[in-house]
Amino acid sequence: MTGKASDEIDLEAEYNNRARVPDHPATMARWRESAEAARAAHPPTPIAYGPGEREVMDLFEPVPDAPVAVFLHGGYWQALDRSWFSWVAPALLHHGVSVAVPSYDLAPTVRLGTILKQVRAAVDLIRARSGRRPVVFGHSAGGHMSACMLSEARASAALAISGVFDLRPLVHTSLNDALKLDANEAAALSPIFWPVPNGSTPGGTVLDCVVGGDESPEFLRQSRMMADHWANNGVETRYEALAGLNHFTVLDPLFDPGSALVRRIVELASPRHPRA
Repeated sequence: MTGKASDEIDLEAEYNNRARVPDHPATMARWRESAEAARAAHPPTPIAYGPGEREVMDLFEPVPDAPVAVFLHGGYWQALDRSWFSWVAPALLHHGVSVAVPSYDLAPTVRLGTILKQVRAAVDLIRARSGRRPVVFGHSAGGHMSACMLSEARASAALAISGVFDLRPLVHTSLNDALKLDANEAAALSPIFWPVPNGSTPGGTVLDCVVGGDESPEFLRQSRMMADHWANNGVETRYEALAGLNHFTVLDPLFDPGSALVRRIVELASPRHPRA
């Protein structure tokens, strides 16, 4: 496992993706429009997983008792909610996979540790409903949390898209204005330092780290580092940089039922993965 980023790197430029991709509003507008269309075509069932206003997930089901994939949204733990990402459901519904999309509270209203507790509760509720650990996939902050859920044996597999697995570099960026992490807390909440699932872990031992080929060197490094570290400790991992895609367009394959990324999630959600 490689160490944290060099002090000589411009960490703000590396990790501030909205600044790095000036046309991101157009991509996000497409997310919003597609999400509204997805909800209209296939209205989800809202399910509360906690007492808070944002502790609710939308569950899209093609048929009862279908395998479930949980999508954890990004926004650096300080933006967006489930309503932005309903559009990830149709391609997976096409293959008979249910999709749960939880919201969670945001920084600076709550600390990152609290957000992780909420995500645990959402994933655990899906497990209780279905009788098996779900596959978890997520983007950016959601990629981080997907790996956390696999480390804790709450997921059968995790597909982390553009994840941040070592949070220490964020301490030195404007993104930390809301997160308010110090170096110790950042390290403690970084799944690169968490227990590595192994053959005796009942939840599963598959981690995919996918990143856009046009993302910053730091995002490429983080995904490669995570995949290599867990692979060296017995986890089945995959690393892939998707050519021509940035931190926002990296999600584009999730629109297409025939894309390799969607088919991989379907494969990971299949009943061959460990139950209970």
